[in-house]
Amino acid sequence: MDLEWEDVPGIVVIGLLIIALGLTVAGIETIAGFDVLAAGESAVGYLAAGNFSVGVLSTGIFSVGIFAAGIFSVGIFAIGIFSIGIFSFGIYAAGFYAVQRHIKASQ
Repeated sequence: MDLEWEDVPGIVVIGLLIIALGLTVAGIETIAGFDVLAAGESAVGYLAAGNFSVGVLSTGIFSVGIFAAGIFSVGIFAIGIFSIGIFSFGIYAAGFYAVQRHIKASQ
C-alpha cells in the first residue's frame, strides 16, 4: 500500500476522532483543563466546533488548530476559503502545499 502526503491528514484526523471517542466512552471529559470535545459559539478543546474555535482538530467560521477547517482557518493542515498553514487548501491559501500546487499547475 502506497501512502501519499495527501492521505496523511485524513489518517491523523480519523485517529484523533477514534481517540476522542475512546476517551468520551471512558468518561474522560477533560485533559489538562481543556475539554476533549467542545462545541458552542466559541469553543476551546482538543476537538472543537463553533463559530470561533481553537483546538487540535477545530472547525468553525474562524478556526485555529493543527487541523483547522473553516472559512478563515489557520493551522498546519488548514482547509478554508482563506487558509494559512504549511499544507493549506482553499481559494486563498498560503502555505507550502498551495504554492507547490500553483507552480505545478502553471508549468
